[in-house]
Amino acid sequence: MHQNRTQGEFALNQEELASFHAQGYFGPFKVYEIEEMKASWRRERLRLLDRSNAVYQDEAASSGNTNISNYDRHLDSAFLADHISRPQIVDRVGSALGPDVLCWRTEFFPKYPGDEGTDWHQADTFANASGKPQIVWPEAEEFGGTITVWTAFTEANEDTGCLQFIPGTHQTMFYDETKRMHYDPKLINQADKDGVRRGFFGYDYRELQIDPDWKPDESKAVSMVMRPGESIMFWSTLMHASLPHNGKSEDMRLGFASRYVPAGVRVYPDTNEIDEYGGRVSLDRYGAVLVSGKNEYDYNRIARSTTTGHAFTTR
Repeated sequence: MHQNRTQGEFALNQEELASFHAQGYFGPFKVYEIEEMKASWRRERLRLLDRSNAVYQDEAASSGNTNISNYDRHLDSAFLADHISRPQIVDRVGSALGPDVLCWRTEFFPKYPGDEGTDWHQADTFANASGKPQIVWPEAEEFGGTITVWTAFTEANEDTGCLQFIPGTHQTMFYDETKRMHYDPKLINQADKDGVRRGFFGYDYRELQIDPDWKPDESKAVSMVMRPGESIMFWSTLMHASLPHNGKSEDMRLGFASRYVPAGVRVYPDTNEIDEYGGRVSLDRYGAVLVSGKNEYDYNRIARSTTTGHAFTTR
């Protein structure tokens, strides 16, 4: 695992870095003031309804009926492009990954009143839904996965469906991503799992378990209660889930996840499309964003900043 640290204002100190490596997560920490985040989201949510410059224009993505429609809006939104590069985030991520860092994906995670929680899961190569590895670390590295920075755009608590972690579980994979889950949208909001209504966007993540009889030790789970504008960073291989939105509040819970890897990691190798969650999109306009350091590799699609009113271009 990388131990290199950046020296930015928000870089993790040695104690914080040791805690991150031991627990698999760090935070929550403030990226925006609460009122700043609320005002920004009131403004940006209207702008994001316009998908005319979104990189995924395929019918499946534009319809909004697949989770892919929430991917990579930082490539056409100036606000989200700024967000993924904020020093409050990048300095901390670089503390663990080293100086040369790519943001390879972003996703919105909305949870409306009555929505189910998310299954306990881990992700190493992100082949869990597509069947193809989406990130591949150099063979010399002993560790895979990505660092996810999950930012609360709204209140995230145990009523609205906050994240849950099982600390220290990031060093052992309990799931086999080479297996295939079976997509069925009829599963959404239907399954009760050990007393909690959970699912995985039309999949059942338990299908990937290495041991079919194994269960995560939920007695060790901790809930990540977060205010608007707060972020938390964690290894994608950390056992994580979310609670259901119990409907006590009429407000949507919205999280925005940005995912980071060292520049030497291969992103979407040997594929020109994403096929998962009941949708398919072309990667023709996709590009990873260099948020720190330099890129000395020629095998990844890299997005470039633009001054034409769009956030990035890959052409």
